Amino acid sequence: MDRSFWRAGHTPTLLSAFLYFDLSFMVWYLLGPMQVQIAQALHLDTQQRALMVAAPILCGAVLRLFLGMFADRVGAKRAGLIAQAVVIAALLVAWWLGVDSFAQALLLGLMLGVAGASFAVALPLASRWYPPEHQGTAMGIAGAGNSGTVLAALFAPALAAAFGYQNVFGLACIPLLLVLAVFAVCAKDAPVDTPSKHWADYGRVLVGNRDSWWFMLFYAITFGGFAGFASALPGYFHDQFGFEPKIAGWATAACVLAGSVMRPLGGAIADRIGGTRTLLAVYLAVATLVAVAALGFGGPVATVALFVLTLLCLGAGNGAVFQLVPQRFGADIGLMTGLIGMAGGIGGFLLAAGMGVLKQHTGSYALGLWLFAGCAALAWGLLASLRHQWRHRWAALSAARV
Repeated sequence: MDRSFWRAGHTPTLLSAFLYFDLSFMVWYLLGPMQVQIAQALHLDTQQRALMVAAPILCGAVLRLFLGMFADRVGAKRAGLIAQAVVIAALLVAWWLGVDSFAQALLLGLMLGVAGASFAVALPLASRWYPPEHQGTAMGIAGAGNSGTVLAALFAPALAAAFGYQNVFGLACIPLLLVLAVFAVCAKDAPVDTPSKHWADYGRVLVGNRDSWWFMLFYAITFGGFAGFASALPGYFHDQFGFEPKIAGWATAACVLAGSVMRPLGGAIADRIGGTRTLLAVYLAVATLVAVAALGFGGPVATVALFVLTLLCLGAGNGAVFQLVPQRFGADIGLMTGLIGMAGGIGGFLLAAGMGVLKQHTGSYALGLWLFAGCAALAWGLLASLRHQWRHRWAALSAARV
């Protein structure tokens, strides 16, 4: 990595933002790896199980706008501290009182959505310290906090088997409290003006601005695919191949680890070759890989390998999208971070919930996978038509590569 990157910003804040995002994603995703065990205990069908794991994704998507506005008023660091305290309180209540019904599981999922809204704190907190030519790398490092899904997938099912899923909610508070202390000591708001956002500001960047909608669509595919598959794959592997919860969690962990590692690398690659070129390769690869997975050839080993490659590509796409965002929306990066993050969460909700609903009513996951592959192919075609227009229009506005 270029030495100028480490001299350009504030490394303690960047690393604190990563840790904050990482643990937030861990608890945001906590219901996904334990979905089989919770569903068996609460007697949930496939559709209810899918809605349970999708609820935190949708709530986190919507709350990102509110947390982003709150962060502008009180500072990103203070907003992050408050949001994390709310998440810890929700987990402690769930541990103490229990989660004994589908309604209670949905309510906990909604509260864990606050952790998913951490996107609106961690990325602007890190981004505001770095110039345009290093935005892809900085946003990739901070955004690699989605690796918290790996921690949940690796440890939550095994801990649930050993201690019961309810006690996992209490155990999760231990690393959350440790990271909260690090964040409080090391993170620092950038010394730049951050005007408060209002609802009218969101309307301004959406109305009559096609680029904002394109970015939301493209991130709904990349991050929506990552979050949706991360939540759906434990149940998919269990239903499709009879994996025990722990094995399903490990298989899912391999997939989300690939996506998490590739997020910062995707940002760095986009800095070098351009975000649009990176995204075009991502969408084409994802459409092909998911379509092949839908065919069901090769058994469990081949299918797991296909999803590892799929999430690896989606992770690179996440980094590439946020290499482009500061170039197009430098003055409105806070607004667009919230809107694009919301779109990504909605995409993840639709994928996770949709796969469960379609499995419930058709008896197969194939249709859901085909639909997502078609969405990735559509995104490739749309971006290909926009690429030259964006490069021509942004060339004079940024030193980074489009």
